[in-house]
Amino acid sequence: MSRRRIRFLAFVTGLGLALGASGAAFAAFFATTSNSGNSFSAAPDLTAPTAGASVIQRSPAGYLAGSIRPGATYYVFASVTDTGNPASGVASVTADVSTITAGQTAAALASGSYTVQGVSYNYRSALLTADAGLTAGAKPYTLTMTDAAGNAGTQSFSVTVDTTVPAGSDVQTANGGATAGKAEAGDTITFTFSEQIDPGSILAGWTGASTLVTVRLNNGGGGNDSAQIWNAANTAELALGSVNLGRTDYVTASRTFGSSTMVQSGNTIVVTLGTASGVVPTAGGTGTMTWTPSATATDGAGNACSTAAVTESGAADVEF
Repeated sequence: MSRRRIRFLAFVTGLGLALGASGAAFAAFFATTSNSGNSFSAAPDLTAPTAGASVIQRSPAGYLAGSIRPGATYYVFASVTDTGNPASGVASVTADVSTITAGQTAAALASGSYTVQGVSYNYRSALLTADAGLTAGAKPYTLTMTDAAGNAGTQSFSVTVDTTVPAGSDVQTANGGATAGKAEAGDTITFTFSEQIDPGSILAGWTGASTLVTVRLNNGGGGNDSAQIWNAANTAELALGSVNLGRTDYVTASRTFGSSTMVQSGNTIVVTLGTASGVVPTAGGTGTMTWTPSATATDGAGNACSTAAVTESGAADVEF
């Protein structure tokens, strides 16, 4: 036994004798590595799961979410977590979308991994169908989330019902090259719509960020020259329709402009020309363009674009 332990025991013994001699009560002390009186148990989960985000997206999907048209099919997406301490785990997630689909008060959402407009979700409903008679405007829906401990919580979200057909509203070119009136690298064509068009309906998988395309300037062969936008490989025309350039002398033979770019900003889509495949002349005068949009283009709700022709605004001018 060490000297330190002997001194400690002597001190305690002496203290006990002294207290005992004076008639005071005293307690015995015991050194131990365990205490049968101490017990620990996990705290119960008293907190319901929560949804950090939820959105409705039409199907078949483009890129945009948050709006649908009457009669459209759609999915409900949610990002749900159980925040109990400790968490017992999410047991079920249901959606009351009866304001969108009559009678659908508890549509089940299944767990999985989904991405909608760049946002990750871990729950999705089965395919649902919106009522054909829906009126335009915001429609509320709720999510009810229950964990394995029986805690349930409800949160509200909304989706916009859009009944308005999008349309073209203007088309313009701008000179970004060396010579006005000559189509060359850096020149732009700007397509303006009445509302934002779903970029995925213009080019599959497109998010609206800058992407490579091919611009075709077609020789009119006696009529006016025209412009079309094709994919980067120049194998498929994009859903931007065709632009009548208003003159016959922008090209004397059809030309392609490879490595052109396309980018969306709100209601506009701007195409910037790349390098021409051959010689391009300079137009001899002014004109007015006419753009015929494509019905394949849709808004985020899935409404097809009007194909009504759009006349370039402003006075007659030289393009590019």
